[in-house]
Amino acid sequence: MILAPSIESYQSRLPIHVAIIMDGNRRWAKARGLPNIHGHKKGAEAVKVATETCIELGIKYLTIYAFSSENWKRPNDEVLYLMNLLQRYVSKELNEINEKGIKLKFIGDLKGLSSRVQKTLANAEKKTVNNQLLTLTVAVNYGSKQEIIKAAQKLATDATAGIINPNNISESEFEEYLHTFGTPNPDLLIRTSGEQRLSNFLLWQSAYAELAFVETLWPDFSKNCLVNIITEYQKRERRYGGAG
Repeated sequence: MILAPSIESYQSRLPIHVAIIMDGNRRWAKARGLPNIHGHKKGAEAVKVATETCIELGIKYLTIYAFSSENWKRPNDEVLYLMNLLQRYVSKELNEINEKGIKLKFIGDLKGLSSRVQKTLANAEKKTVNNQLLTLTVAVNYGSKQEIIKAAQKLATDATAGIINPNNISESEFEEYLHTFGTPNPDLLIRTSGEQRLSNFLLWQSAYAELAFVETLWPDFSKNCLVNIITEYQKRERRYGGAG
């Protein structure tokens, strides 16, 4: 792939928050006659590339879709491998992640994970909580519809208890009940592998995100891929419903 033009001239228009639906691991493996697990392992390496590129460019927030609430429908051995891969990757890379100033956050129904994985993720969040160079949010056992429903349930509970007035609920107040509270909504949402749908990922948060769908399978996602997408993003006019 040809290297994208320098982004220096667009430096002031960098996205603050990039979200990625990492798709294509299994197709990458199948195309090479390999088991699915090889695609997932290679995909984990692409996460590191994307993270390092965001740091280099000065992007402050990166959110990745690691495991959806629907992914439990996959074969048991593949699900087990994915959970083990997540646990091993976080444990192995934690010291380096911390040294680079990356803050780790995990969102989703984490109680649905094994106690071993929960402990690893909680430890990683605790160790990196004060880091400020990049916030890397990993969505695990995450579904946006479920997130919104749970937020509505909590709002209803607080309204019944008299903690809030339901007639005065604003968008910003509703967002306080979402998993992503404290993180700005994504400016740019990328999906790899050529699929063009959000797949229950950050539906509320992505209301005004710029969308980028690329043919590249996630394991092949490189620094140049991300730079090219961001360069294209910087050329877009974001009107938020206004005249521009």
